[in-house]
Amino acid sequence: MYLQNREYFLNKLSEKMGRPRSFIPEPIPTPLNNHATTRLIDLNQQQLCQEFVDFAKVMMVDVIETNESAVVNVLIDVCNKYGGDKIILNQDYRLDDLGITKAIQHCFNSHIWATEKANKNIEFAEKANIGIVYAEYGLAESGGIVLYSDKNRGRSVSLLPEKSIVIVRKSTILPRVAQLAQILHEKVKSGERMPSCINIISGPSSTADIELVKVVGVHGPTTKIYIVIDDL
Repeated sequence: MYLQNREYFLNKLSEKMGRPRSFIPEPIPTPLNNHATTRLIDLNQQQLCQEFVDFAKVMMVDVIETNESAVVNVLIDVCNKYGGDKIILNQDYRLDDLGITKAIQHCFNSHIWATEKANKNIEFAEKANIGIVYAEYGLAESGGIVLYSDKNRGRSVSLLPEKSIVIVRKSTILPRVAQLAQILHEKVKSGERMPSCINIISGPSSTADIELVKVVGVHGPTTKIYIVIDDL
């Protein structure tokens, strides 16, 4: 019945439009340029990082550049600046290796995301003032960051707290999303397990749906902070 109704509907639509139905897809037109894959790739890594920082600031992100030896102290200062209080972090070995997890646990009321804590993770994230995550990549073209989710790295850590702090390394800044797509493609080809979710986030949550007036903090963090580690 469904197929019969579908055919009747499509035939009727074709008749009303005054043209026969097409059963063979038209070939994809040749692109006028290759900007989608080549824009910004001529920049060196330092220049890409500057593009990333500049665009992030346009997107109302507070950007702080530091190095590995100072990142913990910088992060503590940032947390105090933005109110401290309840802080949630992902269970991420990269945060552990930098000494961030231990420092936050020592200085603040904190919670580490973990599978066995089930709903407690989300309950804490909903009430948290700050969420701290480690970015897989930064995107120079949009000033955005890329986050992978898995059982120990919940989406709620970057989406539910009022403020979101992202640790990102200069060496992981990509030109644009085309390069990220290629990385993911290679993961699939090699049989590597894919993240349960991939988030690309540019700045604090905002909308300009009503009369093009931009409102910040509608459906997520009102404040976004990037702590950029210079590892070049």
